[in-house]
Amino acid sequence: MNTDTISAVATANGIGSIAIIRVSGNRALEIAKKLTAKTDFTPRHATLTTLYNQQNELIDEAIVIYFKAPFSFTAEDVVEIQCHGGFIVAQSILKATLSCGARLATAGEFSKRAFFNGRIDLSEAEAIAQLIEAKSEDAAKILARQMKGELKEFIEKIRDEIIHILAYSEVSIDYAEEDLPEDLVAQIEAKLNSLKKSLEETLHASRAREGLMQGFKVAIVGKPNVGKSSLLNALLNYNRAIVSSIAGTTRDTIEEQVKIGTHLIRIVDTAGIREANDEIERIGIERSLEAIEQSDIVVALFDASREFDAEDETIVSLINKNSTNKKVIFVKNKIDLEPKLWHVDLKFDLEVNSKESVNSLVEVLKSIMDRTNASDEIMLISQRQISAVEKTLKNIDEAFAPLANQELEIFSFHLNEAVKEMANITRPFENDEMLEKMFGSFCLGK
Repeated sequence: MNTDTISAVATANGIGSIAIIRVSGNRALEIAKKLTAKTDFTPRHATLTTLYNQQNELIDEAIVIYFKAPFSFTAEDVVEIQCHGGFIVAQSILKATLSCGARLATAGEFSKRAFFNGRIDLSEAEAIAQLIEAKSEDAAKILARQMKGELKEFIEKIRDEIIHILAYSEVSIDYAEEDLPEDLVAQIEAKLNSLKKSLEETLHASRAREGLMQGFKVAIVGKPNVGKSSLLNALLNYNRAIVSSIAGTTRDTIEEQVKIGTHLIRIVDTAGIREANDEIERIGIERSLEAIEQSDIVVALFDASREFDAEDETIVSLINKNSTNKKVIFVKNKIDLEPKLWHVDLKFDLEVNSKESVNSLVEVLKSIMDRTNASDEIMLISQRQISAVEKTLKNIDEAFAPLANQELEIFSFHLNEAVKEMANITRPFENDEMLEKMFGSFCLGK
């Protein structure tokens, strides 16, 4: 149980109507009384009061709300001070709380205390952290459901079913001289196959919707001078990239964020892919290839006013090689110019003039991302959760052979490992290093 009291500004720096300072610990109420010169606070009631520092100087007039343990986010005594927004006022109040006996909270420490005090589990904590940085409305809906314990319920159900199977094995080990009835082995295999199918479906859905959670990444690729930078500028509605008729103007990848529909996406304008003339251009082209591999959607751009040549063929070849499981949109640009007749079997999804309008491309991008939307399916929201399910599936797979051979000790070992991996998603047995790393990635004041 923590004995110290922590304090931090819980809102982002900047000018705003309100800033919030959060204090948690057994001295939270005492600190609130010192700052306000008030003798009492009614739990969960907003109190408008003046705040003073240790020198009895007026800081601000603010709203103070006291949450008595265990009815708070951290399950400790918590005081939230809602003051006028702005860096100076919030920092002055924070400094005053520290002078009264609190210490500055580390990143994620409020959520960490909530976890250790049984207020939330790890899946709910991760949902809280990611909701702050949600890249789409659909992602926010998924995370809101997880904050209410949806993933926890699914994990506990899987874990309980594995433990139920494990119980048969553990009891049977005590009667090792007797073979398990064939129908019991068949029942256990059927249960394991059902669990495996459920976990595989969840894993597949989670990987397919990774862009939904992390933010879709769209790479614009093509040979030099096909209009990639003009397309980026049109999507952003301002001149972010330099546009020039000189081939190789873009020497590095340029990355920007833009909202399309309900999704906040990252668009990458890549260097033109061709045989490099110098070292800097070569590095830029290598980064372009990396952008293709790391993107969720590839916009392959071609110039309708120029002959389809070897450089275009290279683009098509690289996309076919590096865009497995990605959506590729083939776009013919500069349709306002005199077109060239192409003798090539390449189907284009769109024809645009990037200097005039790219609304058709915006609609296609929106359609692709909307298809990867939120549903009622359970979803894993972090690589840590995905890794735990992968290891669980590996142990379930490795349990079938010893079950068939009635090697129950080995069978039980794999099921015990599966139970531990599933528990890691919600509440691991012992892994302080993992917990420190995970909560350390949270923002300060959360």
